Amino acid sequence: MDDLWLGIDIGTSASKGVVVDRSGTILASSRRGHGTSSPRPGWFEQDAETVWWHDFRELSAELVAATPGRPATVAVSGLGPCLLPVDADGRALRPAILYGIDTRATAEIAALEAELGTERILARAGSMLTGQAVGPKLLWLRNDEPEVYRRTAMVFSAASYLVYRLTGEYVLDHHTASQWTPLYDLDGQCWNTRWSESIAPGLSLPALRWASEVVGSVTEQAATETGLPQGIPVTAGTVDAWAEAASVGVRRPGEVMVMYGTTMFLVEATARAARHRGLWSTAGLRPGSHTLAAGMATSGSLTEWLAALTGAAVDDLTVEAAQSPPGAHGLLMLPYFAGERTPLFDPWARGAVLGLTLAHHRGDLYRAALEATAFGVRHNLDAMSEATGGADRALTAVGGGTTGGLWPQIVSDVTGLSQRLPAQTVGACLGDALLGAMATGREPDIDRWNPTASVVAPDHSTRGLYDARYADYREFYSATADIAHRLAAAQLRGAR
Repeated sequence: MDDLWLGIDIGTSASKGVVVDRSGTILASSRRGHGTSSPRPGWFEQDAETVWWHDFRELSAELVAATPGRPATVAVSGLGPCLLPVDADGRALRPAILYGIDTRATAEIAALEAELGTERILARAGSMLTGQAVGPKLLWLRNDEPEVYRRTAMVFSAASYLVYRLTGEYVLDHHTASQWTPLYDLDGQCWNTRWSESIAPGLSLPALRWASEVVGSVTEQAATETGLPQGIPVTAGTVDAWAEAASVGVRRPGEVMVMYGTTMFLVEATARAARHRGLWSTAGLRPGSHTLAAGMATSGSLTEWLAALTGAAVDDLTVEAAQSPPGAHGLLMLPYFAGERTPLFDPWARGAVLGLTLAHHRGDLYRAALEATAFGVRHNLDAMSEATGGADRALTAVGGGTTGGLWPQIVSDVTGLSQRLPAQTVGACLGDALLGAMATGREPDIDRWNPTASVVAPDHSTRGLYDARYADYREFYSATADIAHRLAAAQLRGAR
């Protein structure tokens, strides 16, 4: 069978793969679950061999065996941006340091801001230095694990490591590179060699390619390990959230993907490289494309925590939360249980619940958590409006949190915006397959590949209540931030 595209994504908590034909029909799919390790508070890691490569090998072998034909391309994505140091023989020297949920490099962020200047960093790199940035984590590696740094010959993110294992090519896509702040020059679309040499002297950075480009082909060794036929073209790969945005057609200015996952993530296509101190401005997946991105530190992880805490299934809590009225009987929650990323960039923020009485039940708490994440989405959309001049936005909701309907309904009610729900919710691996098709010159019709299944419209009768509660939400953080920071410092001292 001709025109088959294989896409595999290695996410934070699971890996997924699909084979798709030219009509967008998913011919085969597979999934593997996994976790992260957190050896210290604020540290999050994954093992490249036993998680990333292991999952890829199992998924590819299963998908190839289930597919009636040879894939035209292999395209990958992965959680990111991550930092994986590898020696000259291609062996990982330590577990990969993950994206913005890992906040170990706060001292390095402060040092680089003092050396380079915050405004210069924003102007050159497009984003402020935060826990999301790879540059400070690379400096942390150099400072705190000098022997590992001395042996480091190459550095990877999740997708680029898979590409290396498949092809032997040391490359990184422009989008992922634009999150390796401050190593990448956003306007020049190249490495900022002066700053990269200062942060990581003597380290060779990967060649830059676009996510929609073929960069090599499956080697004989990789074919043996994965079950893939030797010689299949492999694309450059990218970060999972951007592959998921591609899977639902987010490419025109004003289109926004809202991803309901372990963390809440938003990607907006923009007409230019807009800059905002509270957001990430990045290169897109193809030449000339730009995006703004926002990411909360918790969403699905918060609902899972509440389920574990109460001993109830998420489905049962959702039913109970639906019986709690808008406003959760007067509860207000801050969802910063793992700090917060955009637009606060506050790793020391902490979760809080205000308004509790003995009359409240777990359904109220669960609804308050869903409303808290919706307020976080609104906060980020407000920042996006500031960055782009307040353009109209078209939201597309994706991810496991969209099932059941309550959570996206609350987000639409809080933001006042409708959300399109696509027919296919398999995620980033479908976007990978789409990018693989684009790399072969077969640009699919996204409306045919992934049409709209339904639309969530806001209930305008709740708007007055949620406007008032959103103002309280913003004030709640400001009023309690100093206390939260003191508690976070005590937690850190206790962990040590």
